[in-house]
Amino acid sequence: PQLSFYFSEIDVDGGIDQDIFDINEALGLDLFEGDIKLDGVRLHTCFLSHMQERNSIIGDNYLWPHVIPYVLDDSLEMNAKGLILKAFEQYRLKTCIDFKPWTGEKNYISVFKGSGCWSSVGNRQEGLQELSIGANCDRIGTIQHEFLHALGFWHEQSRSDRDDYVSIIWDRIQSGKDHNFNKYDDKTSDSLNVPYDYTSVMHYSQTAFRNGTEPTIITNIPDFMDVIGQRMDFSDYDLKKLNRLYNCSSSLSFMDTCSFELENVCGMIQSSDDNSDWQRLSQVPSGPNTDHTNMGECKDSGYFMHFNTSAGAEGSTAILESRILCPKRGFQCLQFYFYNSGHESDRLLVWVREYTAAHPNGTLRLIEEIKGSPVTYWQLHHLSLNVTSKFRVVFQGVRGSGLSNGGLSIDDINLSETQCPHHVWHIRNFTHLLNTSPAGTAGRIYSPPFYSSKGYAFQVSLYVNGTTDNPFNLAMYLHLISGTNDDQLQWPCAWQQGTMILLDQHPDIRQRMSNQRSITTDPLKLSDSSSTYFWDRPDKVGSIASFPNGTTFMRGPGSGISAFLTHQRLRSRNFIKEDGVYILLTMEDISHLLSTQPSVSPTFVMNTSKVPDSCPDNPCENDGVCVIVDRAPVCRCPAGDNWWYMGEKCERKGSTQENTIIAVSSTIAVFVVMLIVTITTAVCLKKKYSRGKEKGESLPLEV
Repeated sequence: PQLSFYFSEIDVDGGIDQDIFDINEALGLDLFEGDIKLDGVRLHTCFLSHMQERNSIIGDNYLWPHVIPYVLDDSLEMNAKGLILKAFEQYRLKTCIDFKPWTGEKNYISVFKGSGCWSSVGNRQEGLQELSIGANCDRIGTIQHEFLHALGFWHEQSRSDRDDYVSIIWDRIQSGKDHNFNKYDDKTSDSLNVPYDYTSVMHYSQTAFRNGTEPTIITNIPDFMDVIGQRMDFSDYDLKKLNRLYNCSSSLSFMDTCSFELENVCGMIQSSDDNSDWQRLSQVPSGPNTDHTNMGECKDSGYFMHFNTSAGAEGSTAILESRILCPKRGFQCLQFYFYNSGHESDRLLVWVREYTAAHPNGTLRLIEEIKGSPVTYWQLHHLSLNVTSKFRVVFQGVRGSGLSNGGLSIDDINLSETQCPHHVWHIRNFTHLLNTSPAGTAGRIYSPPFYSSKGYAFQVSLYVNGTTDNPFNLAMYLHLISGTNDDQLQWPCAWQQGTMILLDQHPDIRQRMSNQRSITTDPLKLSDSSSTYFWDRPDKVGSIASFPNGTTFMRGPGSGISAFLTHQRLRSRNFIKEDGVYILLTMEDISHLLSTQPSVSPTFVMNTSKVPDSCPDNPCENDGVCVIVDRAPVCRCPAGDNWWYMGEKCERKGSTQENTIIAVSSTIAVFVVMLIVTITTAVCLKKKYSRGKEKGESLPLEV
């Protein structure tokens, strides 16, 4: 229950769920297929001349190295900067593509706040390559989409076989935009032997380039009408194509996953140092009745690991250990689902066994002890490991002192070298909420209070059936609330990025398509109706509210998204499982991203740990980048395979053709000079020989 005081909630998208092409169209951009930059040439006048260019993308010359240098331009919005780094983490988790700050490499991607969302396709081999993340482009699916263009991918519906899967309604397309729906043969666009993908993050939405209210694309399978055009995350086929194109055999930050569907239980081993065992089961009379992976929907499948605490003496243990794993990054996140049908005194201990040169047999370090009253559902847990040497994850079940009718169960384990979310909000009986909650504030629910790593208290509000202006969507808003640390914190709250993730509960973390949005606190943002700062202290700009136990507090205004996710997309994945949803919440300080311009050369990095300030003004011409070396501005000039810029300000252009001309000219000049010297010498010797002969002198041969 909440007190009936009114406070504002601001929608960062203006209440409109705009796709990439809607954003660019509203800005009047005339880009190829809506968001592709073709080296500044307009498609409708030069389409045929670019067919060969499209064909060449298939070649290896247009692929990037597996580690791509990038620059985050200071023009980017702070929220976009944080989201770009989160998008890079998704690439690392699901592919072998990595990103590193630019340190002078020949070709690199410069991400900036341009007009709209767009990219070139492939590595153009031109030095600095621009990628625009403009206003309202700051969502992770949009960023992934544009970087997939940069990595060499075209839109899904331009495939040669698209007419087998979708129908283009030509008379519904805006005048002059028909070319955006052209399809290309196998010599122009390579599908990498992957089936057509309705769920691709690279697919047009059904409303792309329409001239009215009717869709321009109709899927030949009607169930996919509300699926095309998703901007949540990579699809399975997106990843398959990317990994094939770049010959990825594994992803960078993924370590292991296990749903216990196979009898080898993913290489996990039972310990000989315990007095009981974990059992691979599909159900337990006292619960769980099904595994978490399939929820009992698949016959002859659906297993989990179970430690029976209804038998044995108090203190009996069962130990299950993972295979040996080798970390690369020094931080890991362990995720798993846990079910307790035993007694509240039963415990699950999670350890890591770390192997070092000093301890080759491994030493145990306790990560977490999980206990509590038995429940009748699976619960999601996240644990940070922070391991730097090879290790095993160890699950130890311990029987408590009370009477148990069941035991402890685990399922759907995932381990990755990523950061864990800070908080988890589990909403149960979600189908009932969907069926009974009205749109608007009467159907709004609030998360428990949480604290950020910096000590700010916050809360999330969820409109289950949308706002009154935007029903049939999930709407989500971030609020600062009064907390115990407020007197010690900086106000207005500066550059804290709150990320809200609706979890796709697929058992394999690599195949999840979760939906997430981020809100960043700008300390200079003003409230719409007054001169007060939007992110100031909640007891200054907020309204009184109360927790379910009656405790009152102050809740600040909310900022979020009224079109967070449509109900159709909500039902298209595993967002709702066991009639519950999980919202993962993180609020982190991103003030270090205020200045992200490159400021060091590779040599400077090797010789000092000090990072100098960036150039206040860029004196460099021709897209040169200014860096500070020994407190002096130095221009790093762009270069290509057969051209480069030079000079203090990159004002002069050189090329291999010019060098060849210079070299040939120099060779000819040297030849002419030597020829003149030789002829002169021969003439002088001849004259001298003639004079000597007239005088009767005998000249030795060596003269």
